[in-house]
Amino acid sequence: MNKKIAIPTESGNLCAHFGHCEKFAIYDIADDKIIKEEFVTPPPHEPGSHPAFLRELGCTAIIAGGMGSRAQQLFAQNNIEVIIGLSSDNLKGLVETYISEGLAFGDNLCDH
Repeated sequence: MNKKIAIPTESGNLCAHFGHCEKFAIYDIADDKIIKEEFVTPPPHEPGSHPAFLRELGCTAIIAGGMGSRAQQLFAQNNIEVIIGLSSDNLKGLVETYISEGLAFGDNLCDH
């Protein structure tokens, strides 16, 4: 598996709503292993800004606590897989689970 996964963060933890994150943790995956981890500051949040930003970075998936339906559509239009409804302080653990077992959707933690 070769992928680039984004996780919205706030104070180093998974942010419940991706649009309000401070930074995105970006994980490069090659041959089913994390080969790079970096934190990038997103542009100011406006409708459609974050999906386009992550597409430009080459991201192929986003793991988030929650997001609105419009954002999910925009990610789909940008060919970025969306996995929502997760809560964890272990970002790397989320990615490792995604690689080895896949992650199941949980309840969307976003209220819109």
